[in-house]
Amino acid sequence: MAAEAYAGLGAWTPESLGAGAVLPVVSAPHTVLSRAGAEVDPTDEETIRLAADLIATMRVSPGCVGLAAPQVGVGAQVFAVDVTGHPKAVTLHGTFALCNARVVEATRWKAGREGCMSVPDLTGDVKRASRLVVEGALPGSGELVRLVTDGFEARALQHEIDHCAGLLFLDRVAGAHAIYQRKVYL
Repeated sequence: MAAEAYAGLGAWTPESLGAGAVLPVVSAPHTVLSRAGAEVDPTDEETIRLAADLIATMRVSPGCVGLAAPQVGVGAQVFAVDVTGHPKAVTLHGTFALCNARVVEATRWKAGREGCMSVPDLTGDVKRASRLVVEGALPGSGELVRLVTDGFEARALQHEIDHCAGLLFLDRVAGAHAIYQRKVYL
């Protein structure tokens, strides 16, 4: 599709999805986490409800900046992201959800530490693009969007797109030397 057909988030808001339910998050080695999710119809009521549920679940989960459908046991290409307020975030688009997202441009690769709600006891160093262009569809309207971002938000988007493809951050670490026990602060 031509770039002109894409827009930013525009007037879309998470409230347009309606209220979502808080869903339980599955942990590795749950099989849904290692399978590529199916493409979805972003205007389908089930997809809209799933996007609302992902946002609701993300909002009540301390430290969570993104959540993908496979993490709540659904094999679908839908995720939510919100890095607002995170100390590493510079560029941010607020709270949003995307369907069938794909990376169209990735540059400026850097290693950084990642954690995941589905891998609660570990973190790891993962090399990701720090400048990113992503295309996807907004749940509800189905409008195609192109987001240009960088830094921490770019990392979060890549992490969630990986979940939709059946990958965990553990699949991206350089080796066992780059995996760490998560620190718990009291």
